[in-house]
Amino acid sequence: MAYWLFKSEPGAYSFDRLLKDKRTHWNGVRNYQANNNMKAMKKGDRGFFYHSVDEKQIVGVVEVVKEHYPDDSDATGRFGMVDVKAVEPVKTPVTLAAIKAEPALSQLALVRQSRLSVVPVSAAEWKILCRMAGVKA
Repeated sequence: MAYWLFKSEPGAYSFDRLLKDKRTHWNGVRNYQANNNMKAMKKGDRGFFYHSVDEKQIVGVVEVVKEHYPDDSDATGRFGMVDVKAVEPVKTPVTLAAIKAEPALSQLALVRQSRLSVVPVSAAEWKILCRMAGVKA
């Protein structure tokens, strides 16, 4: 199993909305590296749902339920999307400041490549972030 982090502006699509919807497609990604990250995803992979912009914190856990397929909102046909479902909200939101303060997370893609909307998370980073968030790894 691989691990990921999905970033969304809460005003555009929040984790609370995903909890209500139960499942959504992760579309609108127009960065090749982020799209390649989604191409690497397999059904059953887990990810963190991160509220960007004002909140800048991990707020939930998601699971990939459909692997990469064409994004029908992309007229060029170059980009795809995956489907994710809500697993659970975190017990303690993990802020970007807390992530940056943890030396073991200094290589986390969220810190190193902050502009990407979908980034990988290593197994070791996943365990640390789950502990910080109060959820089972």
